[in-house]
Amino acid sequence: MLKGNRIEPGSQRRVKRHYPWILCGCNRQCYITLITGCYTCEWQVKQEKKSLPGPCCCSWREKLFYPFLITSFLLSLILLFVWIETSNEYFGFDWVIFLGTGYWFFWSIVLLSLFGILAAYCTLLVVLAFLLVWEGYEPNLHWFHKVLVLLVIVTVSFFLWILFTYWRDRWLTTGLSLQIFAPYVHLSGISMMVILSWPVGFYLIHLEEEARIRRYKMANYDREKTKRCNILTKLRALQVVIGLPFFLILLCLYVIPLGIHSPCIQEEGKLGPKPDFIGHRGAPMLGPENTMMSFEKAVEQGAWGLESDVQLSLDHVPFLMHDYDLRRTTNIKEVMPNASLTHPSFFQWRFLSTLNAGKWFVQSPLKPFYRMKALSKADRERAENQTIPKLIDLLELAQKEKKFVMFDLNAPPRKHPLRGTYIRHVVRLILDSKIEQHLIFWLPAFDREYVKQAAPGFQQVGRLYSIERLTKENISRINVDYKRLFYSGLRDYKAANIKINLYLVNEPWLYSLAWCSKIHSVTTDNIHILSQLDQPYFLMVAGCTSKWCHSHFHTLMIPGFLNLGYPRNSTIYQILIWSIYGLVENLDPALPGIAT
Repeated sequence: MLKGNRIEPGSQRRVKRHYPWILCGCNRQCYITLITGCYTCEWQVKQEKKSLPGPCCCSWREKLFYPFLITSFLLSLILLFVWIETSNEYFGFDWVIFLGTGYWFFWSIVLLSLFGILAAYCTLLVVLAFLLVWEGYEPNLHWFHKVLVLLVIVTVSFFLWILFTYWRDRWLTTGLSLQIFAPYVHLSGISMMVILSWPVGFYLIHLEEEARIRRYKMANYDREKTKRCNILTKLRALQVVIGLPFFLILLCLYVIPLGIHSPCIQEEGKLGPKPDFIGHRGAPMLGPENTMMSFEKAVEQGAWGLESDVQLSLDHVPFLMHDYDLRRTTNIKEVMPNASLTHPSFFQWRFLSTLNAGKWFVQSPLKPFYRMKALSKADRERAENQTIPKLIDLLELAQKEKKFVMFDLNAPPRKHPLRGTYIRHVVRLILDSKIEQHLIFWLPAFDREYVKQAAPGFQQVGRLYSIERLTKENISRINVDYKRLFYSGLRDYKAANIKINLYLVNEPWLYSLAWCSKIHSVTTDNIHILSQLDQPYFLMVAGCTSKWCHSHFHTLMIPGFLNLGYPRNSTIYQILIWSIYGLVENLDPALPGIAT
């Protein structure tokens, strides 16, 4: 019996009994090896490199380089955030690049991917450095990573300079996005500070215990040596370095609600009507832009109005075309490659009517919008047979469906026979079409007095002129860039009963902001998505009471600090508790939370 139960050395049963300990040790060793190898490129961890607890975790060379790492981390995040928030401008950016290169590609998505990779790389290095310090190892960054970090700083700085210099107004888009996301960023910051209060409090306690131990030892055994060693001062300095930024961030979060202004924070029942839609070149995500299929798709999606671009052929026929050449939206390269760069107005209508204006939309591997859905078989066949329409075709559709029409009328180039009389020619054609005059939103400013006399029923649409000029010219509607919402939300124009149309609004968050700002209509490419919104995104109504904040705050915070060892009457406990409690209480009047 006893012999049968005996465990021989090296038997399988004995290995199984100790297997969990082997696995645990192996996993920790692999973890340390992984973070050390990724950061220092040394895949063999030497235990003697483990640093002792204290304020000095790395060499002075690493300390001098660490600000560069933090700078690359912050700059890359800023650039990524700005580029994400300007997604409404991606099509325009790709179109500008197309004008310079003649090749259509999603350059905006390429830059988005690049900025995301740079931000992820810098974030990873910062996290690895934190983990190494946490585990007690020196964070000696490899020279290869240091070179890449410097390259990231140079690259990101270059792109930020480009944005500041050549795309300056796009920064307004970021400001508009903050009107939507700032309350949520603020709430996220509060949540993050609540989470960080545990490790920060734990680490401060650890430093305090270390200081007490050292003070006790020096008081009893080594009082002479304290004159040469400043370790207590360093420990206190480290407490200040860690604790002071924490409290400063708390202070910032405390006062941030005083500067937050968002139209989407409003009382219940104060939301204005949903802005109407004007289809930008029809519905260019559902059909080839500026074709009858595109305009009919816009009507199907509930468009209130239709927007287009009008040019005049050499034989005086107004037709719909946006670009200053025919390369992007027609098959001109196949039919007449030598004339592909010629301005469309220098072709006869007989030739323009033979061009195909839909195959590029279906057969090209790169669609005009990267988020387009696949077309059905019927829509593909229909799109492949689209041609360039006349202005009269659009007017007939608008008259039939009772839709408003607004268009940019491009002046013909020099040496065109209608160079000086194109406005009068188009007005006569519109009047001859028998469309109801009130369905025409007249946007061109040139020769406006003649238009008022010849077609008094046209609704005159202005740009962002002064209110005095709009009143003098009897203009009650303006068509403005959506970024102008950044300046006081155009409230002066709304107060003067001037109706506002924003262009070009494609992102749901931007449409939500226009809705909350009580804008009357928007011009959009994305009508099939925006028309499905039943209420604005990120709409906030009053619902966060002081009692709710008080109870949730104490539930989250107080047990944590008590578990870390802080007595209720300690100074640091009182500072942390009342600072954060005051921050949460400050949310109530300034930032009403999501309805509970």
